[in-house]
Amino acid sequence: MKIYIASDHRGFELKTSIIEYLKTKEMSVEDLGPFKYDSEDDYPLFAHKTANKVLETKNSFGILVCDTGLGMDITANRHKGIRAALCIDSFFAYRARLHNNANILVLSAEYDKLDFKEIIVTFFHTEHSLEPRHNRRIKEIDQL
Repeated sequence: MKIYIASDHRGFELKTSIIEYLKTKEMSVEDLGPFKYDSEDDYPLFAHKTANKVLETKNSFGILVCDTGLGMDITANRHKGIRAALCIDSFFAYRARLHNNANILVLSAEYDKLDFKEIIVTFFHTEHSLEPRHNRRIKEIDQL
């Protein structure tokens, strides 16, 4: 499994911590930027870059981080085939994978109750449910 990760300037610090954490778990992670804190780093560029990589690379996922996570979530979901999910706790991560087969995890850098390690473990260890109703709904989303 390949994980692509990116942030804007507000998510830069958390992105760096996540990369360090993923490496301790021996997960394959590629940093798509930014590579230094710069307030000119706008989230749409990095959300598009990550969404495109996830779509191009089989068996891959993405992680996006910005201030609230909302901008990254909205932008990534503009790509057909991307199911980005803003998760503030492990329950959201569990349901995003189980029911929606989310392929991009979006995190808020400013949400003070965020336990990113627990969310990441849950997100990457939850398999998508094979129940027909969930797959039917994902197909309905993709047809929009």
